[in-house]
Amino acid sequence: MKHTGRQTTTKTLADLYRALDHQRAVTITYRDADGTESIRTIEITDIRTTKAGRIQIRALCRLRGEARGFFIDQIHSYTCHRSTYVLDHTEATTPAGRVIVVRSTAQLIARELGRDYLPARRLTTSQTTLAA
Repeated sequence: MKHTGRQTTTKTLADLYRALDHQRAVTITYRDADGTESIRTIEITDIRTTKAGRIQIRALCRLRGEARGFFIDQIHSYTCHRSTYVLDHTEATTPAGRVIVVRSTAQLIARELGRDYLPARRLTTSQTTLAA
C-alpha cells in the first residue's frame, strides 16, 4: 500500500495512469468531503482536471457498480493490483451516439480542451456582443 502523503502527486499520478493504461484495478482509501473514510476497489476510466484545477479520477466502483469521481487530494493510500478490469466499460460517445476514436496525442489534447473550455451549447451572434 502506498501512502500519498509520503510521495509526490506526480508519482501518484504516474502509478494511476499506469493502472489505467494496463487496465488494472486499484484499491484506494478515500476520505469524502464530510470526513467519512472508505476503502474502494476501482477501475479507472479517466483522469481529468476540473476547471478549479483539482485532479479528478473517474472510475467504476466495484462496491457500487457504477461510475464515481474521486479527487486525488482526498485519496490517502492506494494499491495497484495485477487483476484486470471485470466491470463492463462503455465506450465514450458523442451526443449523437457515435463512438469517439482518438488516434493521436493532438486529438486527445483537442478533445480535453474542448470538453473543459468550450460552451456546452452553440452560441449565436444574438447571444454575444463584440467588444470595441
